[in-house]
Amino acid sequence: MANPKTTSINGGYPLHSFEDIRDLYSVYISNPADRDLIEKAYKLAVKKHEGVTRQTGEPYIHHPLEVCYILARLHVGPKTIAAGFLHDLVEDTDVSIEQIGKMFGKEVQGIVDALTKIQRLKLSHQDRINLTAEDHKKIFLGMSKDIRVIIIKLADRLHNMRTIDGLPPERIERLSRETIEVFVPIAHRLGIYSIQSELEDLVLKHLKPDIYREINTLVNKKIKNRKKSLDILMKRIADLLFEHKIPFEIKSRVKSIYSIYKKIYLKGRNFDEIYDILAIRIITDTELRCYEIIGLIHNLYKPIPGRFKDYIAVPKANMYQSLHTSIMSGDGHFFEVQVRTHEMNEIAETGVAAHWKYKEGRQYNSKREMKEIESRLHWFRDFVAMSGSELSQNASDYINDLRHDIFDSSVYVITPLGKVIDLPAGATPLDFAYKIHTRVGDQAVGAIVNNVMVPLNTVLKSGDIVEIKTNPNSGGPNEGWLKIAKSNSALAHIRKALAKKNSSLHQEERAGHGRTSLKEQFAKFNFSEEEMLERVGSKSVLDYYQCKNMQELFVKVSDRNPTAAAVFEHLNLKSKRGAELKLDRIKKNPTDVVPVTIGGETRIAVSLGSCCTPIPGDDIVGYITKGKGVTIHRVNCPNIQHHPERLMEAEWNEQDRLVTYPVDIAIEANDRNNLLSDIMSVINQHNVPISAISAHLHSENLTSTINATIHVSDSKRLNDIFNVILNIPGVYDVGRVIH
Repeated sequence: MANPKTTSINGGYPLHSFEDIRDLYSVYISNPADRDLIEKAYKLAVKKHEGVTRQTGEPYIHHPLEVCYILARLHVGPKTIAAGFLHDLVEDTDVSIEQIGKMFGKEVQGIVDALTKIQRLKLSHQDRINLTAEDHKKIFLGMSKDIRVIIIKLADRLHNMRTIDGLPPERIERLSRETIEVFVPIAHRLGIYSIQSELEDLVLKHLKPDIYREINTLVNKKIKNRKKSLDILMKRIADLLFEHKIPFEIKSRVKSIYSIYKKIYLKGRNFDEIYDILAIRIITDTELRCYEIIGLIHNLYKPIPGRFKDYIAVPKANMYQSLHTSIMSGDGHFFEVQVRTHEMNEIAETGVAAHWKYKEGRQYNSKREMKEIESRLHWFRDFVAMSGSELSQNASDYINDLRHDIFDSSVYVITPLGKVIDLPAGATPLDFAYKIHTRVGDQAVGAIVNNVMVPLNTVLKSGDIVEIKTNPNSGGPNEGWLKIAKSNSALAHIRKALAKKNSSLHQEERAGHGRTSLKEQFAKFNFSEEEMLERVGSKSVLDYYQCKNMQELFVKVSDRNPTAAAVFEHLNLKSKRGAELKLDRIKKNPTDVVPVTIGGETRIAVSLGSCCTPIPGDDIVGYITKGKGVTIHRVNCPNIQHHPERLMEAEWNEQDRLVTYPVDIAIEANDRNNLLSDIMSVINQHNVPISAISAHLHSENLTSTINATIHVSDSKRLNDIFNVILNIPGVYDVGRVIH
């Protein structure tokens, strides 16, 4: 049986043997059954690929060998390595997917099946340079089912890109473009930098060979010129850490050619202005040591302002953690210094593969692992959801959603619990809310960013700590939210909610609410429902409000555009006899009859405190005021806490429910047009008198505070009104005021 030994082809890339792979996985896989599974898969691959060569000339078995060598270096599990050996069998040989299942089990069968479907798609389009959005969507769909499928595809693509020199130019271009459009973004978001950077460099080498050679020459020249300076710097830092008895490893690294290309050609930077081409990487044992090392280096060398980045406190969305700083060495050269722990370094190189690498003895469960990955990588949860096609039926929209919301995310904000959420540029708290959960987005009424209340249209920046205020009674998304949200996933959820809101079933419900509102408004002035229908159904009224029929008008009234009161006012109707008499029964001066008992006495002079405006239903207490008898306060009123000797027990008597009492309230809302008039209309619509109202705009965060004095009969009525006010678009809080 063929068993190639390590050799070298294609510009220095090595060919590895099965023994090389076994040496790697034997370090972390000791279970005999698992080792047998891998060897069984290898032997089947050798047998079925025997006599077959690749287009580059070498025996085909070298490809699965190299794929599995890359996988074993990532410390993946035995079933993943086995699937790596088998990934081309179903497509290229007479082995069926059912046979794979019988020989290696359902899990391996599932992985190979997904890989086969992706491969069949690719083979069917080899004659095209550019894959369509539909093709890309199918590739992503295949990879979203199991993280192991993605990792094998990345290893497969890396080896293919290493060995494409002998292919026709059009195939090289197609593979390179597909790599940069499909596989590099996935590797980046999974944090597998070792694969991502090599893929990027290989793409640049094949698509823009002149630029690749130019940058490579500049980098080699800089390394040669600064080698002595770099060696001196590393020795001084090593001596410093030895002196302070800090355990460490120190090494140098060169920035990838593609990363330099992006800074020069895409961001317009000069080569000499890129400070992190050469970097020193220091690896230690604890987070605390990382900060200690940075402090010592800054004390020894002058740091470049604005170049310190703390990715330990605020990790990147792909779990990357490290401290970065740029310093000037003694001879005037600039170097970047990276400090991280051993675990952080492993995650920096292999990302998700490092965090979920195979641990022997732990029962693997693919569904549980996918859930764990989704809980740590929020973007992956969105990737899986998008790939389920719930939000993006159109392939082009799906690819645009992925690129905008996931691959191009550039804003990283933090939840109150410390989780990092990645968002596209220009994202707002509304995008953040929908990233947390659809229900959080639908019930969002405001946001707290860095402990400051802000409106939902605030543009977020990296490092912001964001908390969403919700209200289950809020009315949900409205058309204005489509102008606030920036992420395609949030916009899709909002459109879906609006579509549901506007469904025929909901239309009937809204029409019913609108009809009831008009009925109640007209009833205040002793008009019957029949009279209301006759008047609002007239052609002049329907034309004025641009409605085809009364049903449309009822829906508009339900949405408070217009309000029932506005329709009544438009008709310019005079109150029918008896309407005013009904309203006059409400006593406007509640101090004339105060339904309060003080210590069992009802004849004591009593007044209601204007500072806390108590109303029936509140817990109250009497406060002896010299020359004024007893003033009634709410028990939590701060104005009476310093004189407990003046307090007396008080309780409400049965009172006339037509008597109303003044209550001072404050409404907090995101500022918008017609906010004040909408609040007044809604309060009036519910027959709540207003004796004073004022608004104050907070220009620093575009919110408004509306202070009002309303008149209600008791605390239950007040709570009902609060719930109504909270349903007004933009309102996120309402409460009572104590002066």
